[in-house]
Formats: sequence, structure tokens, C-alpha cells
Amino acid sequence: MKCDYSCNSPEHAIARRDFLSGIIGGVGVLAGGIPAFANPEVTEQLAADQKRVLVIYMSGGLSQLESWDPKPKTDTGGPFRAIPTVVPGIHLSELLPQTAGHMDKLSLVRSINTRNGDHGKGRYQMTRGRDQRPGDNGPHLGAVVAKGLEDRENPLPGHIKVPSASSGDGAYLGPRYASVGANGKPPANSALPSSLTEDGDQQRNIFRKKINDRFAQRRRTAETDLYTYSYEQAQDLMRRREVFDLAKEPAKEHDRYGKSDLGQHCLLARRLLEHGVTYVQVSHANYDTHNENFNFHLEQLGEFDQSFSTLIQDLHDRGMLDSTLVVVMSEFGRTPRINSRYGRDHWGNAWSICLGGAGIQPGAVIGKTNDNGTAVTDREVDHGNLFHTYLSAVGLESTDSFDIGGREFPLADPAKEPISELLA
Repeated sequence: MKCDYSCNSPEHAIARRDFLSGIIGGVGVLAGGIPAFANPEVTEQLAADQKRVLVIYMSGGLSQLESWDPKPKTDTGGPFRAIPTVVPGIHLSELLPQTAGHMDKLSLVRSINTRNGDHGKGRYQMTRGRDQRPGDNGPHLGAVVAKGLEDRENPLPGHIKVPSASSGDGAYLGPRYASVGANGKPPANSALPSSLTEDGDQQRNIFRKKINDRFAQRRRTAETDLYTYSYEQAQDLMRRREVFDLAKEPAKEHDRYGKSDLGQHCLLARRLLEHGVTYVQVSHANYDTHNENFNFHLEQLGEFDQSFSTLIQDLHDRGMLDSTLVVVMSEFGRTPRINSRYGRDHWGNAWSICLGGAGIQPGAVIGKTNDNGTAVTDREVDHGNLFHTYLSAVGLESTDSFDIGGREFPLADPAKEPISELLA
């Protein structure tokens, strides 16, 4: 959906350009894919042994009042009703009827207070678990998960964003764990030229490796290591380029997920997770609804509801949900007060997320807001608590540290702790 309603902050403008530059930017980093697992036993074993994380990022700031914490018949509630879900006592906005049928697999946190209404800072908080400070660039959740749950036997990247990657999100963990972009097509230049045989390619790479090894004996640096790693990753990906190709999925799968960009990106996310990618983040834009909040959420959440509910059902049916943490997050929520343009503005003081799978207790609701959603009244948490919870849910000890060059870097903010009652 194309619209002009956002706050037009520099951070938001940058985020929108990044979102729209998938093919030009992040996807160009890729150079391959892999054939799909056809053997159900392989898929079942993968589901049992490997933990993964899937984030659906609702860029711009999803309204909690039109999604996870509706307040109908109040001065802030807006025009939409609250509907019951499959879990007695839990109600969602009527814009999420299909998702309501999966609340026995999911949970809600309705008491988030990040004390922030800035797009860039909010995105940093929710994806890094810390407040943004000058000169302090922490790694993205995807980088932390990719390193913490790394499978050295899988040559695919551990941190993939759909449709585009972000620069520098590996931070001090290094480029190995930085994001790689994918958009549903085999990456450009990932097939061998027709004039080059596989044997010829193998011979030239053997020669290249010998020269590189000889050079590294005397002049090895971080830059040469990065070059070598990037080149070898590209080789691995070229041999497995089909995993990124949504054309390999049957037409009925495309229809089930929906033909929208989000539907196709969710189908790609399932495909990547099936092939052992540790962290996948899918972005859905256009939630910065300063104008016409209700019309835009009606359309946006219609796309989301179909695609997300299909993805949850597939992960469940394939035995993957028990090992896959699923999080639907934004940088903040939206104001309970409805402005003069029928919009809602930025609001970090009392908002919600949805999550489930892996080590999350299903069918739970953590926290509460008051009758019109203006303040948290029970079990207030913030981005630091959530970050600890994500890591704990996939079996990582969130109070541990990474040893980077002899220096200890905590996985999560040491001043925070997980939401214990949310963990199974």
C-alpha cells in the first residue's frame, strides 16, 4: 500500500529507503542457495535439534489498539471490535480473525514501556535490547542469535533479512554475523557463466586458495580474513542458490500465503528456516499512521493476518514451532489519543507485542494496561527484558558474554532479566 502519512523523520526516511532497496542492496551480497529438503525425516530431525528465531518486524509502529490490546467502546478505542480467540479470556482486534485461531500457540506482552517515541532509537532498542548511546553500537538480535546458535556445518548465512540487509548490524561480532538480504529470487551473478565448466571453476579456486594461503602467511590481517570469508561464503551459496528461489514452491503455496509482498516474504521465511537458517527477519512497512490510522491498519493487517496465520500453521504442522521462536515486534506502539487527522502518533509508554514457539509458554498474557490504554498497570517490562526473554527461549544463557579478542561482551543488558513467567 502506498501512502504519505508518516512523521517524515530522518530515521524513518532511511528505514523506508532500506526497505525498498532489497534487490539493489542486501540481495546483491548473496551468491547462492540450496535445494529443498524433500525427506520428511530430515525436516523432522532439523526441527528437533536446531533452535531458530523468526521476527516479523512491523515497521513504523503497529497500533496495539488495532491489534493485540483492543479497547473497544472507550474514548481511545477506535471503530473496531474486540473478538474472542481460541484461548478463553484473550481477545484481539477484529482485524486479526485468523490469528485469533492460533492464540493457543502464541502469547502476548501487553505491558511494554520503552519510554521512547523516536523511530531510530526505538528500532535500536527492540532489536538490540539496549538504549542507543553515542559511540556504542551493539549487535542486532539476529547477529547475537547467529553466533550463539551457530551451526558450523551449515554454509548458509545465519542472519537473513527479507527483503534487504542492514549495514553494520553485526557490530563487534563481525561481518560473519551481519545480515544478508534475500527477496525470493536466486541472487544476481550466482550461476557460473556458460563459458566456464564446473571443473574449470574448481581448478581456478584451488589456485586462488593456494595464492591466498601463501599471502596470509606473511600479511594476514582482519581485512584479508574478511575477503577470504566473503569469497568462500559466496562459493557455498552458489552451490545452494535454489533455497532463495520462490519459484520452486508450488503455486498453491503462493496462494495460501497471499500474493502480497508480505505473503511471499513469509513463504520465503519458512523456506529459509526449513533449510537451517538460524535467524530470519521479515519486514512489513507502512505502520507509521499519523493520518488515517484505521484505514491503513484495515488494509495492512488484512495482509498480515493471512500470511502470519498461514506461517504459524505451517511451522506447527511441520514440527518446527517448538524449536522456532516467533516474535511480532515494532519500534513502539501508537498513541491512545486519536489526533485530528484520524491518526495515532508515536507511543512507547504502554504497548504490546506477540510471540510464541520455542521456549515460550503458549496462551499467556503478560501485563495489563488501564481501561483506555494510556498506562501500564501490571508487570511493566521494557526492551531489555524482552531481549533476555528471546535469548532464553531458544536455550541461550542470556547472562553469558561473548569473548571478543579477550574482552567480554554481555549477550544482553546485565541490568535486565528475562520475563520468567513467559518461559515454558
